[in-house]
Amino acid sequence: MADTMISAFESSLDKTNLILKDIESAYGWPKERRNQSYAALRTVLHLLRDRLPVNESVEFAQQLPVLVRGIYFDGWNPSDVPIKLNRDDFLYEVRQGFPYDVQGGPERVAQVVLDTLRRHVTQGEWQDVKDTMPKDLATMLP
Repeated sequence: MADTMISAFESSLDKTNLILKDIESAYGWPKERRNQSYAALRTVLHLLRDRLPVNESVEFAQQLPVLVRGIYFDGWNPSDVPIKLNRDDFLYEVRQGFPYDVQGGPERVAQVVLDTLRRHVTQGEWQDVKDTMPKDLATMLP
């Protein structure tokens, strides 16, 4: 049983590292900039989570690796969601939560993370997420 738990943890860690590497690859960042890829992932995950209705948020999270799911739910208060954010509000909040200056600014940060997340969940679940977004924000989702 302990071996199974270690294996599950290692698998989740591997999947999380793959997501972070995908973000780094999109920017051409070396692994030494892992704090930036983590900050980008965390910021966009939290904004996405807070914009989704509770049931959809939970369904989306079920497709994330356990470690990323923990990041996703960290600090979540389901009684406060969904928070109404349009595209401009979303990008403003990305800028507030991501303290690094990078090429393309908050729009590029959001796009890179959203593109990465899209590759790690099913098409059907991603479509469900898009369907809950206002039109101007849904256009950012691949």
